[in-house]
Amino acid sequence: MYETRTSSDKFWLVIKGLFMGAANKVPGVSGGIVAYVAGFYEEFIYSLQKVNSKAFKLFFNGRFKSFYRYTNLQFLSLLIFGMLVSYFSISKILDYFLVQKELFVWSAFFGMILGSIYYISKDFNHWNKKTYTAGFIGLVLGIAISFLNPAKENTNLIFIFFCGIISVSGMTLPGLSGSFILILLGNYVLLLVDSVNALYDTFAEVITGDFSFIKNEKRVNTLTILAVFTSGSAVGLVTLSHVLSYLLKHFKHVTNALIIGFITGSLGVVWPWKKTIFKTGENGRLILDSSQNPIIVNYERYFPNFSSLETWWAFFFIIFGVGILLGLDWYGKRKK
Repeated sequence: MYETRTSSDKFWLVIKGLFMGAANKVPGVSGGIVAYVAGFYEEFIYSLQKVNSKAFKLFFNGRFKSFYRYTNLQFLSLLIFGMLVSYFSISKILDYFLVQKELFVWSAFFGMILGSIYYISKDFNHWNKKTYTAGFIGLVLGIAISFLNPAKENTNLIFIFFCGIISVSGMTLPGLSGSFILILLGNYVLLLVDSVNALYDTFAEVITGDFSFIKNEKRVNTLTILAVFTSGSAVGLVTLSHVLSYLLKHFKHVTNALIIGFITGSLGVVWPWKKTIFKTGENGRLILDSSQNPIIVNYERYFPNFSSLETWWAFFFIIFGVGILLGLDWYGKRKK
């Protein structure tokens, strides 16, 4: 049974949801890291694992209070509410800075992941043959995923449903960026930019009493894609949580070692010094998304130029990112 939460606890859960949502949208950053570092990862996984046949039985039998307690619904609803708000607020701000100050944003995230590795591994004292092997496997997988080439956009609804299942990996598995996986699958812009913008525009129109979107075939198709993607995400969230819940219960140390290795390997995705490769047409001109931003297809990494002042500013933001995680560690110890 989970403890009763104060108003302050509820507020901070929403804030944590905001940061999870923002992290999930940025290619290379995992919302699961936020959950892990903020100390609610296991509760998140175990709460999702409670969405099962027993929960549905309680709900359909009208035992709503029991359903509410059994699924830890207060925790999940506040967290998910924060994530949803994030997609229309914080993530929009991140989109802006990724275009205007890309190097510094990636540097801050790189530092935060470095800090996350320290935070997660500093109290892990269970290294042995099995955990070293698991850590190495996680490291190799993280590096391998960092350098895969993306596929082309695919609007097949079965594939979209599959994308939904895969995309939530960033929330359930620290170090695996769901948004970066969507780039590799070719559907990042379609599912996390065009679809979200279509939903936002539709809400804005409906609030003013305008239902003309029903006659807009392109908008309806995009909303259908978003609905299928959301359904796949829900299925993936519950399914993966059951798998991870089992692994954390029966192979906790090996699973944690795998996560540490995976997060370390994922540093290649957020390496700050990289040239963004944009999607271009036959005439060489940039192809823009519905928000008039260039469509990213991959990155070309390079080593920093130490004679450039911008490089040293980037190092400052890396240190700043590490400092955020060290600050969280200090705050957690102080709170205890």
